[in-house]
Amino acid sequence: MKRRSSYGVYELIVGILLILLGIFTFTRPQSELTGLVVLYGLLATITGIGDIVFYVKMEKHTGFGPTISLISGILSVMTGLVLMVHPGAGRWAMMVFFPIWFIAHCISRLSHLNTIKYIAGNFVYWFTMIVNIIGLVLGVVMIFSPNISIAAVAYIVGAYLVLFGIDCIIIAFSRIGEGKQY
Repeated sequence: MKRRSSYGVYELIVGILLILLGIFTFTRPQSELTGLVVLYGLLATITGIGDIVFYVKMEKHTGFGPTISLISGILSVMTGLVLMVHPGAGRWAMMVFFPIWFIAHCISRLSHLNTIKYIAGNFVYWFTMIVNIIGLVLGVVMIFSPNISIAAVAYIVGAYLVLFGIDCIIIAFSRIGEGKQY
């Protein structure tokens, strides 16, 4: 049995949390906004830390992709901390920070595609590409149509979180999650 790297375990945990949060968002869209904002803030912080860890582990092996991960990670941590510290600003944050977070994180993931294809294969490559292109489109729609994002944010965010969670779990069980050196 091959030993899993801590990155694979981390991706698995984040994937499960994302799927659970996505399902919760779908089933209770009218639930307490403050609670959701704090949960989303925690998730954004955890995801940002993961991107920063990716940067630290990969920056010497590859080119521009890890730098984007660092920027995405910093934006995600900042977004998460703002949401956790000021949950009352959650409605505004959903209109402003979530589209930025979606876009930054999707760009970060898309910048890893060559590494993902090399290590994990074509299926993971195409799945990651499709999920993150959908995320980019959703982020742009939420920026330019804030009324739509307010009305449908629970369903948009829920669907994306489930897809992104599946993407994280697939990556966790791919060869990226193994203790393989790059």
